[in-house]
Amino acid sequence: MPTTQTSRTPSGRRSITLLSLGHACVDVYQGAVAALVPFFVSERAYTYAAASGIVLAASLLSSVVQPLFGALVDKWAMPWLLPVSTLLSGAGVALAGVGGSYALTLAAVAASGVGIAAYHPEAARVARDAGRGSHTAMGWFSLGGNIGFAAAPLMVSAVIATGGLHASPLLVVPALAGAALCLAALRSARVPDAASGGPARTKRAAGRDDWASFTKLSGAVVCRSIVFVGLGAFISLYAGRRTGGGDVAGTAALFVLYLGGAVGTVAGGRLATRYGRIPVVQWSYALSVLAVAGVVLVPGPLLYLFVALTSAGLYVPFSLHITLGQDYLPRRVGTAGGVTLGLAVSVGGVATPVIGAVADAATLQAALAPLIALPAVGWLLLRTLKEPELPGAVSGQETAAAAPPDPAADAPARS
Repeated sequence: MPTTQTSRTPSGRRSITLLSLGHACVDVYQGAVAALVPFFVSERAYTYAAASGIVLAASLLSSVVQPLFGALVDKWAMPWLLPVSTLLSGAGVALAGVGGSYALTLAAVAASGVGIAAYHPEAARVARDAGRGSHTAMGWFSLGGNIGFAAAPLMVSAVIATGGLHASPLLVVPALAGAALCLAALRSARVPDAASGGPARTKRAAGRDDWASFTKLSGAVVCRSIVFVGLGAFISLYAGRRTGGGDVAGTAALFVLYLGGAVGTVAGGRLATRYGRIPVVQWSYALSVLAVAGVVLVPGPLLYLFVALTSAGLYVPFSLHITLGQDYLPRRVGTAGGVTLGLAVSVGGVATPVIGAVADAATLQAALAPLIALPAVGWLLLRTLKEPELPGAVSGQETAAAAPPDPAADAPARS
């Protein structure tokens, strides 16, 4: 079946670019919570378990409400969620350092988690429509979120290291910029029904929902989430002590973990176009087993190499999870986006108190060691998956789309 080229217009590229930048302004707050952990430990003398509870608070509500927002997006387009949820995400983190109450800190980061949960299903729907279903376009959209993650430790360190936790209200600035970018993206995208708030275009005439494959995919993403959130919460403390470099070395390790995701996401889209999504996802999980083992077991500066490899292994399949999930559930793309981009990602925070408790009772290295096995479990779940059976889909390659800033990456698939 011949394919058509549908979104190489300047408007399409502009829409994805704006959505990607807005995504960065939201996901900087997912990374900011983990980046705040060392400062909570040093300034407020929190234990590992108490500090990990902060990460849990940001993740738990997000995990619970994410599918609800996804289901709502499947019925109605709610473009207003993008700027509103962006502002809520930033306000929660900005208030986290105000006052010394542990309960208020938990409430603030929980509110931020709800904002993040509200953002992702609708943003994934708009990005899918603006990119005309291209997984390369989704890769560029996901790249923005990964850049936000990477920028978080630098932003938090610059603000909090200078002014202490009481300077946290300054962290609201990216949210203000992100809300403006979301409004500009919605105007540029001109996705049908997006501006009016009418019924969302998520009901697909063709294709059937493959819940069995989607469940296996989601299970693998949960395994990835536990590894990523667990390392994100504790890699700063672990690397600082493992390398002897203190807080600076720890911040550098967290930056490498997040920055590698930006590179991995772009590589994932290109590799999938050439080799297919399923093989790329499977090999990424296999690589992650060895990479995480290196992070936990290898001392000294070589640790940073394994942090970078871990980041690549965890992030190469990131945008592919989203497009696979949406193609496994073509009639429920909001739910699919809410789970693969939100629920299954944020649920990893539920495991962080366990990691913190083990670290308090034994050592941080012992607490991180079980993370080595989780990518292997994810690989076992993925090994039987096949490409979704959709009209026009060819071995996981794109049917027709374009994404900025490299139009050549979106050449139409041939069948």
